[in-house]
Amino acid sequence: MAEAKGETAPLLAREDPKGRGGAAGGGATWAQTLGNVVVSIVGTGVLGLPYAFRAAGWVAGSIGVAAAGCATLYCMLLLVDCRDKLQEEETDEPCDVHYTYGDLGEKCFGTVGRWLTEILILFSQAGGSVAYLVFIGENLHSVFSQSMTSAGFIFAVLLPVQIALSFIRSLSSLSPFSIFADVCNVLAMAMVIRKDIQLIDHPFANRSAFNGVMAIPFSFGVAVFCFEGFSMTLALESSMAERKKFRWVLSQAVVGIIFVYSCFGVCGYLAYGEGTKDIITLNLPNNWSSAAVKVGLCIALAFTFPVMMHPIHEIVEVRFRSSGCFQKLSHSVPGAEWLGLHSSRILVVTILAVVASFIPAFGSFVSFVGSTMCALLSFVLPTFFHLNIVGSSMNLWQRVLDYSFLLFGLGFAGYGVFTTLSSH
Repeated sequence: MAEAKGETAPLLAREDPKGRGGAAGGGATWAQTLGNVVVSIVGTGVLGLPYAFRAAGWVAGSIGVAAAGCATLYCMLLLVDCRDKLQEEETDEPCDVHYTYGDLGEKCFGTVGRWLTEILILFSQAGGSVAYLVFIGENLHSVFSQSMTSAGFIFAVLLPVQIALSFIRSLSSLSPFSIFADVCNVLAMAMVIRKDIQLIDHPFANRSAFNGVMAIPFSFGVAVFCFEGFSMTLALESSMAERKKFRWVLSQAVVGIIFVYSCFGVCGYLAYGEGTKDIITLNLPNNWSSAAVKVGLCIALAFTFPVMMHPIHEIVEVRFRSSGCFQKLSHSVPGAEWLGLHSSRILVVTILAVVASFIPAFGSFVSFVGSTMCALLSFVLPTFFHLNIVGSSMNLWQRVLDYSFLLFGLGFAGYGVFTTLSSH
């Protein structure tokens, strides 16, 4: 593989060359991996779900969330199948082979496949990271409106914190932050649902169950975005000491997230109806308990942000290391490699902060990213890879299912681009 030639690097630095069970793995337990899976999937998108349910209806929205979750889980497992198949074909120390998402693209389509895969990862992860910054900035501004604008909070508060956290290079090292973020997310979301339930007097009065076919793509795009972190699949699987348990851990996490997402979306829409805003926390009243919820979510997402940025930093650093000028400089100047790699992290985080300050509408942005970049990365590429790598050993119904996801992903991404261009 190209990795042995120095052309790429894994998305995760291993801590244990051989995990229990005979497969190469990291040092993370199933509980640590579960925490990282949840924190890599659950993000700002969930706070736009009530608005998506308002657009589609509470029944259609619930079905959309379940469909997006099941489809994402299926395609995540396709990536694991691809890597298992490639490792089976290796005859020279298979346990030491570490395949990344980019490796699968190169295996199937050469250098073009690697570049296409990495570009999609960069844009989808960048879209999710920008959404984090927008959400945190808007909510901090709603709580401390007299202090500064939302963009001011992004640059004055978030940017320094995220630059400091970007120096943490290992997912295993980030797991304490992930667990803390999970606790904050659960507590804050529980308080939001509690407030929603208190406002529900007549649950289904003037609340639509289904708002027509044309509303479904928007809500499904938001739902797909809610299952972000797709590019972390292989890195998370490699981080486990017992990698054979990853499928079980991933499945349990996704099923639980589907249930929480559906409850969150339904309760938010039933509470506020047509007044539901694109960020549900902006519907909360201006009191101390609502402020605590907003600040808690902001803290959780601030600690989730480094996990979202991990694939971006790794891809950028790989390109830096493969540059001839960078290699010469790192060999001739002591400390140049460390300075260059960390400077690249600072630059990337700063660029995303600038982009976030110009995003006009959170809901529309989330739906666009979900229906384009996330659809291509979550549905199209995994089925392409699976058909190419595992296709010869698949039966007819598996081929039909893969082709169905492939065509759906292409069609959905095309529709997302069309609606975005036609609206401007």
